[in-house]
Amino acid sequence: MPDAWPAGPAADPPAAPAVDLAEAVRRAFALDGPLSAADPHYMEREGQQRLALAVARAVEERSALVAEAGTGTGKTFAYLVPLLLSGRRALVSTATKSLQDQLFLRDLPRLRDALQVPVTLALLKGRASYLCLHRLEQARQTISLADRFALRALARIEQWAQTTAGGDLAELEGLDERSPVIPMVTSTRDNCLGTDCPRYRDCHVMKARRDAMAADLVVVNHHLFFADMALRDSGVAELLPTVDAAVFDEAHQLVDVGTQFLGRALGTAQLVDLARDLLGLGQQQARGQADWQALAAACDKAARELRIAAVGPLREVHAALKLRWAERAEHDGFLDAIDNVGAAFDAAVQALEGVSDGQPDLVRLQARAEHAVQMAQHFVEPGTPDHVRWVDLSAQQARLIEAPLDIRELLTEQRNAAPRAWVFTSATLGDDEELRWFTVAAGLEDAAKLRVGSPFDYPENARLFIPPRFPKPNDPGHAEAVGRLAGRCASALRGRTFVLTTTLRAMQTIAQALRDELAWAGGDVEVLVQGQQPKRALMQRFLANPASVLVGSQSFWEGIDVPGDALQCVLIDKLPFPPPNDPLVEARVKRIESEGGNAFGELFVADAAISLKQGAGRLIRSETDRGLLVVCDPRMAQMNYGRRLRAALPPMTLATSEQEALDWLHHLAEQHT
Repeated sequence: MPDAWPAGPAADPPAAPAVDLAEAVRRAFALDGPLSAADPHYMEREGQQRLALAVARAVEERSALVAEAGTGTGKTFAYLVPLLLSGRRALVSTATKSLQDQLFLRDLPRLRDALQVPVTLALLKGRASYLCLHRLEQARQTISLADRFALRALARIEQWAQTTAGGDLAELEGLDERSPVIPMVTSTRDNCLGTDCPRYRDCHVMKARRDAMAADLVVVNHHLFFADMALRDSGVAELLPTVDAAVFDEAHQLVDVGTQFLGRALGTAQLVDLARDLLGLGQQQARGQADWQALAAACDKAARELRIAAVGPLREVHAALKLRWAERAEHDGFLDAIDNVGAAFDAAVQALEGVSDGQPDLVRLQARAEHAVQMAQHFVEPGTPDHVRWVDLSAQQARLIEAPLDIRELLTEQRNAAPRAWVFTSATLGDDEELRWFTVAAGLEDAAKLRVGSPFDYPENARLFIPPRFPKPNDPGHAEAVGRLAGRCASALRGRTFVLTTTLRAMQTIAQALRDELAWAGGDVEVLVQGQQPKRALMQRFLANPASVLVGSQSFWEGIDVPGDALQCVLIDKLPFPPPNDPLVEARVKRIESEGGNAFGELFVADAAISLKQGAGRLIRSETDRGLLVVCDPRMAQMNYGRRLRAALPPMTLATSEQEALDWLHHLAEQHT
């Protein structure tokens, strides 16, 4: 199999550690310990030590721990120190590739040196992060000579390929993650040739996997973890059985990532790409042995007609949209279009069966076509109660998606497979002591729970303002009012402001009203808006120019760390309830109600509390940070559930009027000057 893991050691129960782990952890965090000796700014944190000891207990007992640790607790060191001192093989999974890099390149080497432990480390990402040497050689033949930007990017990659040892594209500074060249020079599970690849010995993906299987501690990400778990039935040997402890940081993202990867999908863009490859490879490697042009044209036509059927009466789609499965499945034309996809690609399979022997590219092409046929057949059949189906539409494609409602079954199965420690941690896992928002969806009700509050002095350093007389979120003037208020705040603070929106639709209206307000007030505050540039470039511009405001949607609500006075005001446009018409949300509501639960409290308010805590968490990032959080939604103050949402936030001092809030910002601006 192309995606098979190299063989690795099994996780046999290790001998009892020579040193008591809890005592070793206490010594490490003591004021006269190795961490203090390595860092002149080291501070003892009671919450950090409580979390570290709980992790140590889970490692020694091979048990499960769910731990919510407030901002500033130092949770990264709190779980890494026990892992490094335990002498046991471990896996750490993070939410993003950038957090992976931070752990592997900065935190782990520092800790390993400070603790003086002989631990080997490895970083493992998905194959789309690594250069594929075979596809790099093919890219020059397929890229359009008219696309000078793509040619320039390809030339940079070709030059870098001569010197890189690991092949991780993150090494290549300035490469836009949205570049169309990246899919041309990386592999997917569909087009990877595995051991048949002429560059297999030099394969960066396989080298990264070999390093991972030989290391004591491996850093992965949630996407890779669940992708690997989802491929078990295809014979993929897993990394997980070889470790004694698995830690998931930013665990609040696990359920969403898990349902995404543990489901099934059939995308029209994927089918169009397959039709293009059928034509290109058929004519290159099996010319004259089938009418490749006719076969590819039939596949391409079936894919495009499926998208037309999915769009249906909407005619055009300009923004991402989710449709309930029943909205399309009840029309015969939609299911017929899926059937036609199956028939067109089945004809391609029949043609490839006779010519693919000895041709690795054609063998993989046949497997991809067979998978397309299987997915088409699956989506024509009725769904099951424990899964939900929907149609994702965008301007470019339609995707048929089926996903489980949660990750309970799969995590329970993995936990029962072998005794090992399981640690799940984040700053936001629930708004009650049992952390039910996370534990129920993950099947972890039986795990030990720990909540460690932030050590920051929020009452002294932070203010919360909920405008008392403000348009309601469904009022036509709400978005403009948010922009105007953001302009007044940014003007008082002279920039250094985030505006977080719950939808992309509201973002442009808010940004324009913000510009208008700033223009009326005078000054030269710059307005940056998500989509103008890649996320990393926008953040660099924001940090380089203190007199700026950044308006962003979901991708800016978390994973952004701006300590100090570079960011001192965060506005949230409205309470971040999940969209009620989202098919996955609807299915979860039905299940809660069928079990006699209260869907509004258990799902909508609980979800909003988590998202609100994440957005508010952008404001105060260190002991000395100060700032203002504005929630532009009067329901926060007027509705009964508002008390629950306010209680979920850190204990900020309440500003009772806009003037009081602006006075606080003027005070911060004077201190900054």
